[in-house]
Amino acid sequence: MSAKESLGLDEFKQYKPWFDEECLGFLDQTKRAKIQWIQDPSQSNVDNLNKVRREVSRHFRNKKKAYLRAKTEELETNDKIQNIGDLYRGISDFKKGYQLRCNIVKDEKGDLVADSHSIVARWRKYFSHLFSVHRVKDVGQAEIHTAEPLVPEPSAS
Repeated sequence: MSAKESLGLDEFKQYKPWFDEECLGFLDQTKRAKIQWIQDPSQSNVDNLNKVRREVSRHFRNKKKAYLRAKTEELETNDKIQNIGDLYRGISDFKKGYQLRCNIVKDEKGDLVADSHSIVARWRKYFSHLFSVHRVKDVGQAEIHTAEPLVPEPSAS
């Protein structure tokens, strides 16, 4: 309880677009059935737990099928009305699937840094070094070779 108060709850990241509040309710049913089975491991509680698990699995399977059916119909509609941009975007979303984001960078020594504050500090230091004005004098004037003769700068006269 004190961890919740001091750290707060992390927002639920939805990787499965078909997963909704109803699915959370089914997960709660599974948790309650499992707790009931742990407290009293009788055969009736085992049967109840297995029944709830089958129902939850069936519900999730049907939700995912309905979602995929709707997405497929959306792709077919985009194909029929020649909406090529949305069609290819939808196809690439299906092909890619879920892509895990990596929030790890290397510091100056080459060690991995995973803390968000350290990552921000590392990027700040990297870009301040990259865009520092003091390094401009290191860059020399490059020679320009063109096919046309260079036109001199206009004078005040």
